[in-house]
Amino acid sequence: MAKKIKKKRRTELTEHELHERRRYGFFWYDWIWRALRPVLVFLTSFVIVCGAVYTLWVQVDGMFFAPVDEKDESTVAFEVASGSSLSTVSRNLESAGLIHNHTVFKYMADFMGMGQKIQSGDYELSRSMSATEILDQLISGDGKPLTAKITIIPGWTIENIADYLVQQKILSSTEEFLSLCRTGESYSGYYFIEEILAEEDASQRIYALEGYLSPNTYEVYTSSSADTIIKRLLSQTEAAYLIGYDERADELGMTMDEVFTLASMIEKEAKTADFAKVSAVFHNRLKQGMTLGSDVTVKYVSGSQKMVLNDTDLAVDSPYNTYTHSGLPVGPICNPSMDAIVAALYPDEQYVAQKYLYFCSTDPDSGSLHFSKTLEEHNAAVAMYRPLWEEYDKSRGLN
Repeated sequence: MAKKIKKKRRTELTEHELHERRRYGFFWYDWIWRALRPVLVFLTSFVIVCGAVYTLWVQVDGMFFAPVDEKDESTVAFEVASGSSLSTVSRNLESAGLIHNHTVFKYMADFMGMGQKIQSGDYELSRSMSATEILDQLISGDGKPLTAKITIIPGWTIENIADYLVQQKILSSTEEFLSLCRTGESYSGYYFIEEILAEEDASQRIYALEGYLSPNTYEVYTSSSADTIIKRLLSQTEAAYLIGYDERADELGMTMDEVFTLASMIEKEAKTADFAKVSAVFHNRLKQGMTLGSDVTVKYVSGSQKMVLNDTDLAVDSPYNTYTHSGLPVGPICNPSMDAIVAALYPDEQYVAQKYLYFCSTDPDSGSLHFSKTLEEHNAAVAMYRPLWEEYDKSRGLN
């Protein structure tokens, strides 16, 4: 019994002790609470402040910086004219319904140090773009570089070049380019063009400038006009046709225009390795007063891509038709390379001496040629290779 009383007393003392410890803060975790309490108060305050700031920013962003209409992804054409001020650009953006407020946009661009970096050009923007996205695009440009490299391929016609320039987005359409090349009147300052325009048959040419737009690789401004590009190509022709070539043409009794016309035929008829041999055949036929009988001159008029031309094709009434008209065609049929021009001036001497008068294709894919001295040899070659030509046309749906 005594033991039980003692145990009870010990329990009462323990409870008293606990009470005292609570009273004077003797619990072990009290000091942790005292240390964490200001931190928790700070974090709570910080979260509240951040929430308030975020709420405010969402409201400000929605009013000034967010897209005008996130769901409207249709493009809006927008032009930044050369020399436009940031204020002008900002006002025009607001007028176009692309930003909420032009003043805020201007201050944003200034604050970011981007106000002077906006580039002139034609842009495609949308109302689903934020103000910063629009600013980024105006800074990076309209996606059209200031300059571009263009490559004019030997053998291309003026129409091929015009289509290429539109494809490369240098020109918006072919109309002006073709019109300028057709008459050539704006380029009489080039001596060789002046000579062409002075000829009696100048009006019979499809394009007065055909043959003189020098194939090469050029770096041009993407804003270049048709006139600027034409002058660039003509200037290259003027520079590439050396004085020695004029002297050689005089030796052959040919004008510069006749050299370029012959070169254009050579370019279309053969690969570079056979240029001089084809030139020899044409020179030999001219000396003997034969018609040149070149399919490529007929194709220039008709636009046909067939290997095998029928009687109707060959009878086309045109000064370019070398089957029905003697001598060279009225003008070049493409823009030849300098290799073809040199070949026109310097035909293969051996083929000239041996009086080769004919050639025909052996393999349409490789462009290899068979040369003959007599009509009998030529007809035999044609009979041998004609099935290949017909199959070539058939495989391309040209028959």
